[in-house]
Amino acid sequence: MFANIQKTQNPPTQPLFIWDGECGFCKYWIIIWKSQTKGLTYTTFQEIASDFPDIPLKEFKKASRLIETDGSVFSGPDSAYRTFWYFPKPKKRWHRLYQKSGFFQSISDHGYNWIAKNRPLMMKLTLAFWGKDPLNRKPYWGICLFGVIAIVLGIRSIIG
Repeated sequence: MFANIQKTQNPPTQPLFIWDGECGFCKYWIIIWKSQTKGLTYTTFQEIASDFPDIPLKEFKKASRLIETDGSVFSGPDSAYRTFWYFPKPKKRWHRLYQKSGFFQSISDHGYNWIAKNRPLMMKLTLAFWGKDPLNRKPYWGICLFGVIAIVLGIRSIIG
């Protein structure tokens, strides 16, 4: 499990989202977020971890971080929820729900950790459901869902 780090002593001059540059799944979704956010800089921990000596490298390896200009650090799923503040129409409810609801925080943290441990599988599912181009996603998930429903109905009609 990743550690929640509250503050850094070296705040950036612009809000900064830090992610694992060796993760294809992460890269896919960062491309999408970059295209939908304004005023947020994205960089990999491989490039910038040394600028934050008060955040252990092992923690950068465990989870993404969003660092605000006041030094506040948001970790794991909360870093993702915090990016929604930088959308043209900010969606602040997800970050606020994470901050206020222990249940939502627990579900988010465990889900984030499961995804982090299964990145190759998540990349395969992402490509299967949305295609290879993150800026031109196709709703292949609809085709997959239709196929599953057809199989279930087919089995059901055979059985009985």
